[in-house]
Amino acid sequence: MSEERPKQKLVLITGLSGAGRSTALKVLEDEGYEAIDNLPLPMMEPLLDDNQTAQTSALAIAVDVRSRRFDASDFLGAARRLRKRTDLDVSLVFMTSDADALQRRFTETRRRHPMTGSGSLTQGLEAERALMLPIIEDADLVIDTTFMTSAELRRHLGVSLSLDDNPRLSVLVTSFSYRMGLPRNADLVFDVRFLSNPHYVDALRDMTGRDPEVGEFIKNSTGFAEFFDRLGVLVRDLIPAYADEGKRYLTIAVGCTGGRHRSVFVAERLAALLSEGGRRVSLQHRELMT
Repeated sequence: MSEERPKQKLVLITGLSGAGRSTALKVLEDEGYEAIDNLPLPMMEPLLDDNQTAQTSALAIAVDVRSRRFDASDFLGAARRLRKRTDLDVSLVFMTSDADALQRRFTETRRRHPMTGSGSLTQGLEAERALMLPIIEDADLVIDTTFMTSAELRRHLGVSLSLDDNPRLSVLVTSFSYRMGLPRNADLVFDVRFLSNPHYVDALRDMTGRDPEVGEFIKNSTGFAEFFDRLGVLVRDLIPAYADEGKRYLTIAVGCTGGRHRSVFVAERLAALLSEGGRRVSLQHRELMT
């Protein structure tokens, strides 16, 4: 009896221009994927039917508005057909960022937006966002790079899309500031503004939740120990339930007022707790990147 061939891992990368699609593709290439950039949409399914391509264990394909004859509906249709194939393990990754960050990136690099035409950069960005909007709902992983450095994006993708023989649910724990808005791709959000705020202690104000002095101050907040124990139990109980439902990427956001003290400390501890037992966990502090 012949052995059943393992599924070919396929990552489809798309999203907004300037949001990091090229960087993501390079990261996956470094991880061991065979990477193909700017593939014309009509060529995608024939390529995957090719016997030689089928010998590749992991393939990453970037398709976006630059690709010839790109159409969001056609792309979604192709992605859904590929997901039904029994020989493929498909992940759809959507790269996004807010308008100000994209505007700044295009201005700094002096690149021309592919949908600008005879209009302004702002009009091109708006037109592309409207065109790509339907794809976000179908994405397995939405990555908002507004506050991400290239290094942080590399770490996040390395955890989420590593070529592990035993794929598991990947968890991202991120701290954030409520003043700057909720992380767009958060699945679970926890508000820790009830904890004592180190910002009002002169000796701690310029530190962050990574500093031991800040950590000790927060741990002494009324109810912290009971809160964190319950948080750990809740999240550890929820993760298997998400995994059983087929979810492959889970983002847990921890927020406070400024996103530098309480949320950072709690996110650090939660990520460490969830990492126990070999779970794949990455950590991000959104406001410490700015």
